[in-house]
Amino acid sequence: EVLGARVHNLKNIDVRIPREKLTVITGLSGSGKSSLAFDTLHAEGQRRYIETFNAYARQFLGGIERPDVDLITGLSPVIAIEQKTISRNPRSTVGTVTEIYDLLRLLYARVGEAYSYVTGERMVRYTDARIVDLILNEHNGHDVQILAPLVRGRKGHYRELFEQLLRQGFLKARVDGAIVDLTTRPRLDRYKVHDIELVVDRMRVKDDVRKRVADSCNTALKYGKGNLMVLDTVAGNHRFLSRHLMCPTSGIAYEEPEPNLFSFNSPYGACPVCSGLGQVTAVALDRIVPDRRKSIKKGAIVALGAYKPSWVFKQVESVLSSFGHDLDTPIEEMDDAVLAALLNGMDEPLRVSSNVGLSDRTVQFEGIIPYILEQAEEGPKSAQKWAEGFTHMVACAECKGARLKKTALHFRIGGKNISEVAQLSITALHEHFKQLGDGLEGNAAVIAHDILKEVTARSGFLLDVGLDYLTLDRSARTLSGGEAQRIRLATQIGAQLTGVLYILDEPSIGLHQRDNLRLINSLKQLRDGGNTVIVVEHDKEMMLNSGHVIDIGPGAGEHGGRIVASGPPLELLEEDSETAQYLRGDKTVAVPATRRAGSGKRLLLR
Repeated sequence: EVLGARVHNLKNIDVRIPREKLTVITGLSGSGKSSLAFDTLHAEGQRRYIETFNAYARQFLGGIERPDVDLITGLSPVIAIEQKTISRNPRSTVGTVTEIYDLLRLLYARVGEAYSYVTGERMVRYTDARIVDLILNEHNGHDVQILAPLVRGRKGHYRELFEQLLRQGFLKARVDGAIVDLTTRPRLDRYKVHDIELVVDRMRVKDDVRKRVADSCNTALKYGKGNLMVLDTVAGNHRFLSRHLMCPTSGIAYEEPEPNLFSFNSPYGACPVCSGLGQVTAVALDRIVPDRRKSIKKGAIVALGAYKPSWVFKQVESVLSSFGHDLDTPIEEMDDAVLAALLNGMDEPLRVSSNVGLSDRTVQFEGIIPYILEQAEEGPKSAQKWAEGFTHMVACAECKGARLKKTALHFRIGGKNISEVAQLSITALHEHFKQLGDGLEGNAAVIAHDILKEVTARSGFLLDVGLDYLTLDRSARTLSGGEAQRIRLATQIGAQLTGVLYILDEPSIGLHQRDNLRLINSLKQLRDGGNTVIVVEHDKEMMLNSGHVIDIGPGAGEHGGRIVASGPPLELLEEDSETAQYLRGDKTVAVPATRRAGSGKRLLLR
């Protein structure tokens, strides 16, 4: 019950709103609908919520001014679902906003099957006892070496490592495929990539050496951090065995998957090149050199501008002269190598002539593109704004826009990795997980059951509000206001709260008529959960399907702000208000008999 509301143009109105009903507030644009719904009811609900915090917490939140109203009674906790884009953050997606992606991360961490990004083989893991059994059974009668992998594909001389191993009593190591004696203090090229394995034991495998094999495996797994390598000198091959997920051929191992491995907002899962954004800043060549017919002196390279005596142009002139050109040569007459040197820099030091009376200087010419990228990332704001004129965003070459590191992209469920699932439309996603629930067996089915149930329920709510065409990887900042509002509506339905007052701002805007009924049913579902739903709306179907209608008017601005009618939709039809006349069909918006004459031109959309 609202008594004496005077916010904006409201004329000291009193209004009763039924709880646990779908109520529509309607009237002319500017009549005071939003003033009642958002600036009175929602503002007072927010103020009362903040008042529940202690004084220390309130100082960080700031106070909310009490709306100009005498009294509001029976007010539930209020959630406003307005028409505005959810987030401007480039990391926010449909999947993160709806929390469906969080469920997918949990599913892939617990049920995902790992595959090697080197060979594509299924990754395997063994218990310590299973490793011993494999060595005894598959290498019986053979001479083998049990090795502990220490270094995989890294540069360095590793003198300290060899010294440490020697002090611990080890005598042999396998370096880049060759057995070396540690007592000789092997010297490695620090600039080359090396593979180093520690030789833990050499033996002939027989039935009576089980304890020795077990002890050697335990030592190898300790030094190899859960991994070991068996070198069969008879068969002339090797294999990797691990407590962790490991590729049986290449020997690469994955850490045990956790949900943050599949999060592009976590350093554990984000692509290292684009930091989980899926895009990187790149320089657009056609913006730097828009007209190749010009010479550099005439301003062909826009980033440099027209020629003026300066240190930069002296460097450019020296680069050109080293290729037999000068500042007056048009760009189109230069070889690609010349333009590449100007844009990307030169490996060779450059001798640049200084002013008269000063000796020449040798400098390293870094190039125009590296300079622009440096200013775009680290320069002052004015320099960043300048650099933006020459850059654009392109898909990351490392992750192909998937945002995740390659390890995360090689866990699959039902043949798809998490990025491929996020690229499915909501309709396809809903069907995919319904089928996936039938295809999983054993432990995987038990673990996935509740997660799949929640994913299909939440994707079903998105379908109900007409968002079947969206994908989970769609950036939240590309959504329209109506789409963002309906996503929040679907999220609130999935939250299954009770006793809440929801206020929505024209949710039918932008919806095709066929989706309107689905939206109304979603609002009724929210109401049936024990909530009160208030909708600011002009839509006829919404009004007729509501339980209560409040018509504000009779006009707009200073001519509005009064309650014209309030009650069930059928009672509203008997009123003489502007809204009632249109609902009854007394007034209509007529379709023009003739259209305005155009210019004769047309715009064709394909």
